[in-house]
Amino acid sequence: MQLYSIASGSSGNCIYAGTEESGILVDVGISMKRVSEGLSKQSLSFENVKAILITHEHTDHISGLGPVLRKVPIPVYATADTIEAIWTKNNMKNISPELFHSVRPGEEIELAQMLVSPFSISHDAVDPVCYTIGYDGRKLGIATDMGCYSDEIIANLADCDAVLLEANHDINLLQVGHYPYSLKMRILGDRGHLSNDASARLIKEILHPGLRHIVLGHLSKENNFPELAYQTVTYELEQSETWNRMDSKILVAKRFEPTECLTIA
Repeated sequence: MQLYSIASGSSGNCIYAGTEESGILVDVGISMKRVSEGLSKQSLSFENVKAILITHEHTDHISGLGPVLRKVPIPVYATADTIEAIWTKNNMKNISPELFHSVRPGEEIELAQMLVSPFSISHDAVDPVCYTIGYDGRKLGIATDMGCYSDEIIANLADCDAVLLEANHDINLLQVGHYPYSLKMRILGDRGHLSNDASARLIKEILHPGLRHIVLGHLSKENNFPELAYQTVTYELEQSETWNRMDSKILVAKRFEPTECLTIA
């Protein structure tokens, strides 16, 4: 099973999860060209993509969806309210509504021989979810755009072999930055984004010996740096005896280009 971030951050998000033969895209917040180029680097194409999962309707998660669907009629899965919001705010001209299928948090579905489980998150969108994806006894979790995390989120991620988790901002950088006060409060609020410190705390909640790969994603362009996110999370985890007994790898997802493809064997 593979976890492959094609792009991650406030500028656009797109992740491939699956095998060398077939898989799923989680969000299409970048151009079709960039998605295609990212897939090709792993000898993949849109023919290998059997479904698209959408987490929520914000532009950095759906901006490329319309162009992709006009060229390739791939089934799309999201919550019913998210689907309605996509059709309201995005250009869906010449796209069949029959491509869209609703999911419910807590109800598992099978796509491309993989078990997909949506779960609710706290974010300022109409009905946002994140997903875990299981295949051949392995499980990966993709969870970003969370103002806070809950026991439900911890339970969904607790037995993953690999996770891509949000480490959006450094609190100090955000507080002293140029953002308007209202935007700072939105990001820091329970329906905003996880900070580096909060991401580290969440990872400590889901640590177990089988968690081999951790990818920090959805970094803010203005209020974070890859090195800072990595150092903050690593420092917190090194305080944990469980972490010090583990043989796990932390990566930071790149913003404008693919990140190393992880194989969960």
